[in-house]
Formats: sequence, C-alpha cells, structure tokens
Amino acid sequence: MNLEFFIAKRLISGKDTKISISAPIIKIAIAAIALGIIMMLVAIATGTGLQHKIREKVAAFNGHIQIYNYDNNLSDVSVVPVSKNQEFFPEFKDVEEVAHVQAVASKGGIIRTTETFEGIIAKGVGPEYRWEALDEYLVAGRMPDYSGSLNTEVLLSSTLGSRLGLELGDSFFAFFLKEDDPSKNPNQRKFDVVGFYNSGFEDIDGLYMFTDIRHIQRMNKWTEDQAGNFEVFLDDFDKIDEKNREIYGKTQSDLDTQTLREKYYQIFEWIDLFDFNIALIIGIMIIVGGINMITALLVLILERTPMIGVLKALGASSWSIRKVFIYNAAYLIGVGLFWGNLLGLGIIWIQDQYRVFKFPNPQEYYMEYIPVHINTFHILLLNLGVFLLCSAMLLIPSFIINRISPVKAIKFE
Repeated sequence: MNLEFFIAKRLISGKDTKISISAPIIKIAIAAIALGIIMMLVAIATGTGLQHKIREKVAAFNGHIQIYNYDNNLSDVSVVPVSKNQEFFPEFKDVEEVAHVQAVASKGGIIRTTETFEGIIAKGVGPEYRWEALDEYLVAGRMPDYSGSLNTEVLLSSTLGSRLGLELGDSFFAFFLKEDDPSKNPNQRKFDVVGFYNSGFEDIDGLYMFTDIRHIQRMNKWTEDQAGNFEVFLDDFDKIDEKNREIYGKTQSDLDTQTLREKYYQIFEWIDLFDFNIALIIGIMIIVGGINMITALLVLILERTPMIGVLKALGASSWSIRKVFIYNAAYLIGVGLFWGNLLGLGIIWIQDQYRVFKFPNPQEYYMEYIPVHINTFHILLLNLGVFLLCSAMLLIPSFIINRISPVKAIKFE
C-alpha cells in the first residue's frame, strides 16, 4: 500500500479525529461541498429542463424544419402552394434521422359567435399529421380525425375557447377572405369543437385552430396534391442546423427551408442565455466549495504540525507529507460529493415525478411547473470537474508544509 495513502487512511479513521478541534470545520467543509453540488445539479437540471421543454413545445406545433416555396410572404398564412408530389413526402429517405414529414396549410380568418369574434389562423392538417406530439397539451376532449371524408371537427385552444365562450361540442362559424378577390363575400365554414389544447404560448394559443387541410385547399382553389408547406421532425434537435443543410440540398431548387431556431429566434436567444447562468452558478459554487476545503486543509495541517515534524525528522519529503493531507482532503470532497448527489438527485427526481415547485408567473416561462432534465453524462462530468478542480486548489495551501521546521514542530508538541 502507498505510504502516504496509508497514513491518510489512519488519520481519517482515527478516533481522535472525531473529537479534534478541526472536526466542526471539517463538517462545515463537507456540508459546503454537498450544498454546492446540490445547487449545481439543480441549476443544470432546471436550466436544461426549461430549454428542452420550450423546444419541445415549439416543435410540437411547427416541426423542427419547414419546407416551402420561395416567396416574399413573411406571415404564417400560406399563399403560394407547394406540390405534395415530392420525393421526400411522406417519408424522407435521403436524409438520416428524419423522424416524420407532414403537409400543412394555414389561412387567416375570423371566428364569430353571437356575442363576440376573434381573429385566428386556421392550420389545415391531413391524416398523416403527428397528433401524438400534441397529446401532452390536450386539456379537454379529443384530437380531430381527418383520416376519412372531409369533416368539420376542429381542435381549439382553451384561450380562444374562453374568449369566445365555446365549450366541447359547440358549433361556430368562421369566415375567410378570398385570396383572389378580397372584395367578394368571404368564405364561410361551420366547425364543431371536439377538443381544447393549452401550450402555454400566447402566440400559439391565442391564434391557431386546427382543421382539415381540405377546407384550406378548397377555399384557396388548390388541388388535393397541394399544401402550404411541409413540417419535418428530427430525431435529435441538436443536429437541426446540420440536417437543415442536408434537407436543403436534397430538395428542388424552387424550395427553401427554415429551422425552428430561425423562425423563433427571439425565444431561442432567450433560452440560450440559460447556459451562461448555469456556468456562472457552477463557477461560483466550485470557488465557494474550494475555499471551504482550503480552510479545512489549513486547519488539518496546523492541528497535525507535530506529526509533520516527526515525519520530516524521519526523512519524509515535504511533497510526500503534502500528499497525505491532499489524500485526506480529497476523501472529504468525496464525502461531500456523495451526499450532495444523493440529496440533489433526490430533489430532481421528486420534482420530475410530482412537479412540486411551480413558477410564480407561468406566462413568463410558458409553463406552470419547473421542468427538470439531466443525463448521466452531465452528472459524471460535473462530479469529475468539481473533484479535480477542488483537489487542484488544495495544492496551494499544502505548500505551507514546506515552511514547517521539524525542530520547531516537535517542540510545539
């Protein structure tokens, strides 16, 4: 067994350690490390959790990448149709990690009831639409079924339903301008509410209504093989820019692509700031934990000054003695990491399962509860980084051992 490790082990397991002057200071240092790792785990879990949840919400209603015709239309309303007879529809075989492709079309209109009216965008979808992406946001009723003949079922947001005074099973009229001649009487359609959704995004909830794409095609005088654009879902969001370039290269020259990041750049710029906040918290916690361990190590050294003098008198080098105390302090860091991970991961698990902690202002974060997300790689990397950095910081106070004189140290005893 390594001599330094053997001595450090005896110091840790010694009975006098528990009643020594340094005992309370050591406990404080361990608590500081544990508290720091808890704060770091929670910061990572909540920061990345919020990022993932917002990305999932936006993607559920828009897809990760959109394919559409080149035009000058900057609105969400479909103006120039794109043919559905594409090699990539309904399955994109030329690009890997594309999970799903669906054709949609949008048209602006007005919902009118006996008491009020609201401007909306009717999003027409077909039988291949990925309804399971919206399952989490369905708050009442069911999803529409457009697999058969043309029907009047619609999915409405609970926000619009509340403003218009509509409930499940209610019918209403919607009016849409004719694109070829807006001066003519608008198109009128009667719809039936079969479900309500709530995404938490005011831009979506206060505007979008899901309906059969065939209504949009008929009002725009399109054929059945025409749509407004295509929505592409990927297996891995982190590859969105890479896959966008591949998809753009595999489509016809008259088609353009747009990523979710480009369409909602303000939202993604905001959530990207979370990375800086997480890094700042981790940095502060490591510094605080390191300073506490430095203090504990200095107390340990001063308390064991006579032992240091004896070891030096027996021929031990300063570096060898320094390693004894670094091993000792590294053990204390390990204890702090153990309890910190146990408590931190426990808090994260409870929040993930029971959603105990909620946002005071849900509208500002687009959701009611604080989401959490963490993976094994993040946990391992964080623990390894904290352990190595705190251990490296211990090298500085250990230099005090070089200045301890064996004669004075033995006399000190």
